Amino acid sequence: MSSKPYTPQEARQIVESLKQPAVFCNMASDWPALKWNVEYLVGVLRDKPIQFRIGKRLSEKAPQFETQCPYIEATLQEFMFWGQGLDGAKSGALSDCLPSEMWAYADYKYIAMLFAEQASLYQDIKWSDFGFPGRDGRASTLWIGTEGANTPCHLDTYGCNLVLQVQGRKRWLLFPPNDTPYLYPTRIPYEESSVFSKVNVANADLQRFPAFINSRAHVVTLHPGQVLFIPRHWWHYVESIDPFTVSINSWIEMDVDDEVRVEEAITKTVVCALKSAPSLDNADNWLNPTEDEATSHEENLHYLSLAVQTCLEKKKHRHQAQADTASEAGSPGSAKKRKRSSSSSSFQVERGTADVDGSAHTFGPHLVLVPQVANSQNVDDAPETCNRRSSKCSSPHRQGDGHSRYELSCDRAAESDKPEPVTSEPGGQTGDTSVVTTNLLLDCLLHPDIISLVTKLLLDKASGQ
Repeated sequence: MSSKPYTPQEARQIVESLKQPAVFCNMASDWPALKWNVEYLVGVLRDKPIQFRIGKRLSEKAPQFETQCPYIEATLQEFMFWGQGLDGAKSGALSDCLPSEMWAYADYKYIAMLFAEQASLYQDIKWSDFGFPGRDGRASTLWIGTEGANTPCHLDTYGCNLVLQVQGRKRWLLFPPNDTPYLYPTRIPYEESSVFSKVNVANADLQRFPAFINSRAHVVTLHPGQVLFIPRHWWHYVESIDPFTVSINSWIEMDVDDEVRVEEAITKTVVCALKSAPSLDNADNWLNPTEDEATSHEENLHYLSLAVQTCLEKKKHRHQAQADTASEAGSPGSAKKRKRSSSSSSFQVERGTADVDGSAHTFGPHLVLVPQVANSQNVDDAPETCNRRSSKCSSPHRQGDGHSRYELSCDRAAESDKPEPVTSEPGGQTGDTSVVTTNLLLDCLLHPDIISLVTKLLLDKASGQ
């Protein structure tokens, strides 16, 4: 068995410093989880019922939010029969859906819950290879879908993300944090830690969302065995492009999440307070199915208080640790420690590097930067990540349109934002454009810049400043 292209320490250094999405190749080639295709999982889960989200294959201008999709409970074997177009009787509750018109997605399945009676399977997932010791299936989520199954464009407020593709291929559209104004963020439907875009980025309605034309999509097709790294606060839309797809991800926490938890607690308090108030315009389905229920104002304030206390305590500990480090820097032997620390990252210089967002990283057959397409409206023309006919990454080459295109492989296999019309869609508004609705008010109150400012003020007041 060949060695990994990066040691766990090197991989973690890349994950913690890289500011753009990239694909790791050959880092998971020996993971037992790569055998977790649909057929294998049918044998593991047997008759265990699983909830599937059902969506339309027809590409509409509006996103298919989870609040708009029906959910059907079925076994994974029934799902497999349905996806293969076999006898409807074997598809159980899914038999009423036409595979040619609908897709099914078992998403957000926490492996610790799904395989609670088969805990040994947790070890099939080895995030420790990326420098996170002890992280395995218990801190991972499983996604199983058919062709067309997708996750609406959103950003995760907590941490960064590592995604292993197990079966089939998935197309990812990613947008940098600076593109947030062009993606029309909303917290309706509400899901903790998820900010949704009102734009269907795969089929954008530029009349309603004209600023989207300024967005910069980074597009990649993820193949089995590859691991995609998604940096903090990068927007992403994900769609299955093969008959069956299986992927596994893990959200990696970061120190800055302490303050973000306060932001999320504020957001939840405001959303639940306003959306739970009796009102004619509060009849929309605003709570995402991933959320159990709308919590009370008292409970939300309690959670907010705990988040504030935890954030302040951790800030105090970090400041103390920094003071101790500064004091130690002047002690005998500190120069030797600094030298040892700097030499630990020398692999970047020795192997050849590229500078991205001010950080040097090794790019090549084992670490592939996700390319930006020339125009977010032409994402279908974007290249795939892996060319299985080639065993090495090729260099960028020019196409007839003059834009740089990439064929990448691994060894294994801003105008100002214009006012938008009022609509009754989730994240939009209802009624006349001159009427201030609850959702319109929430879009203003929960704007990322406003929440960040309120969080700072709250932390300052809570700390007595």
